[in-house]
Amino acid sequence: MKIVALVGMAGSGKSEVARDFEKNGYVRIRFGDITDIEVKKRGLPLNEASELIVREQLRQEQGMAVYAKLNLPRIDAALQKSNVVIDGLYSWEEFVLLKDYYGDKFYLVAVSSSPKTRHSRLATRRIRPLTNQEAKARDKSEIENIIKAARLH
Repeated sequence: MKIVALVGMAGSGKSEVARDFEKNGYVRIRFGDITDIEVKKRGLPLNEASELIVREQLRQEQGMAVYAKLNLPRIDAALQKSNVVIDGLYSWEEFVLLKDYYGDKFYLVAVSSSPKTRHSRLATRRIRPLTNQEAKARDKSEIENIIKAARLH
């Protein structure tokens, strides 16, 4: 079995690539589901501001690899049936944890699109659309606070 993790900025096309993997028999695990669950658990509205708070607090409280740690049981269970595609690996620490844990079964695929294309996609997505200003703020937050693009692209 293999695990393919997709990395890229918001709106780059990771979910589209993940859907293609799903069509080819992979089980999709979206790391952002952890954020959605935690936002709801805290009684916050599901929007960019709440998601930002949760994403950053989880990482501050539990470390930069928290999303990988919390998703290990889901990944392991899915691997019993199928190959796995991870939609939305963020930090270097997540990469290291998963690579150390799964070894040669783990692959990384970077999905890239221009900021203009990404921001346009984010403005028109059905779930959690972002304004251009929100998209730029998310880019800044992910690069500065999660060190997403700087380490993985």
